[in-house]
Amino acid sequence: MIINTTHHNAEHKQIIADLVGYPFSLVQKLKMKGVGSKRMIIEEVSPNMQSMMNTVSDINYANIELRPKGILVMINQGLKNFTWIIPYYQLVIYKVNGSSLHAQGRFIHFKNSKTFKENKKFFDKLLDEKVKYDMQFSMPATI
Repeated sequence: MIINTTHHNAEHKQIIADLVGYPFSLVQKLKMKGVGSKRMIIEEVSPNMQSMMNTVSDINYANIELRPKGILVMINQGLKNFTWIIPYYQLVIYKVNGSSLHAQGRFIHFKNSKTFKENKKFFDKLLDEKVKYDMQFSMPATI
């Protein structure tokens, strides 16, 4: 689900909390050594997300925030902000010449640049959180 978060809206805050959980507490954020990525350059998006990209030749940026049950991808388009809410069970990550996030019939591909390389530790943390979440629902090996 993608919502326009340019202006504060209490209803949006509740939708985000229902889908991916409330933000981590300050203590949890310190233990995890941060829950947000640095901004990354968007190289390509799916056709159904094209309307959120800058129409002129400006560089498009996005960053990611971890939540207990998913992630938030914040996309900046000029003065507008959009948030793509992705629960972990819908998230698929591909590592091909940068990184690509897929969910809900959409994708966003981040350019393999200096800003992307600075986020390697963040992507490792993201994968660890996704695995932790998926292990809650794993099938028992033996009965």
